[in-house]
Amino acid sequence: MAIAIDIGIAEPQRHEIAEGLSKVLADTYTLYLKTHNFHWNVTGPMFKTLHEMFEEHYIELRDAVDLLAERIRALGAFAPGSYAQFADLTQITEETGVPRAEDMIRQLVHGHEAVIRIARETSAKAAAAGDDGTADMLTGRLEVHEKTAWMLRSLIA
Repeated sequence: MAIAIDIGIAEPQRHEIAEGLSKVLADTYTLYLKTHNFHWNVTGPMFKTLHEMFEEHYIELRDAVDLLAERIRALGAFAPGSYAQFADLTQITEETGVPRAEDMIRQLVHGHEAVIRIARETSAKAAAAGDDGTADMLTGRLEVHEKTAWMLRSLIA
């Protein structure tokens, strides 16, 4: 028999926060795949710089998906974990072609900004529910995505 979750956050609020975190997870995973794709396929005069930068970014994103999924589980929900679930939840478009380097950068800026928007929305819900653990985790994620978007944006100012 399962033990009831009694962490000071009502079940409806935990469910709403977990739904938001599932969207953040789906966006993060989709952005991870896109960044890894661009790491493999970037070409042009900025190849070395972008190849190395994209690697740093996809490693950071890869590590973040585990953190997000485990927080969803701590709130008593199941984390999405399939391509189909991520496709339903994400707002980031998949790239199946090989765009020019500058277009890769633009797509990644838009992707990071998409994660920022849903993370900020979910963080506000968590804070309102007294879920300091989720709000704190998302503050850290926001800092990473805002800095990454700024750095990418600066490449094509």
